[in-house]
Amino acid sequence: MQVRQWITARQSELDALAEQLQDVQVERDELAIAERVLNRLAEQAERAQAEAATPVSAKVAGRAVATCARGSAAW
Repeated sequence: MQVRQWITARQSELDALAEQLQDVQVERDELAIAERVLNRLAEQAERAQAEAATPVSAKVAGRAVATCARGSAAW
C-alpha cells in the first residue's frame, strides 16, 4: 500500500509542476510579444528622430532657403 500512496503523491506533485510549467511558458510567450512590440516602437522612434533631424530643402524664387519648424523661429 505504501508504494501506491507514494505513486499517487508523486503523480500529484508532477501534475502541479506541469501546471506551473505551462504558466511559465504562457508568460514567456507574452514577454516575447512585448519585446517585439518594444523593438518596433524603438525603431519607429529612431526613424522619427532621423527624419526630424534631416533638414528640409526648400526654394523661394528659385533660390535655396533654410526652413524652420512652425513657431520655432528665433527672431
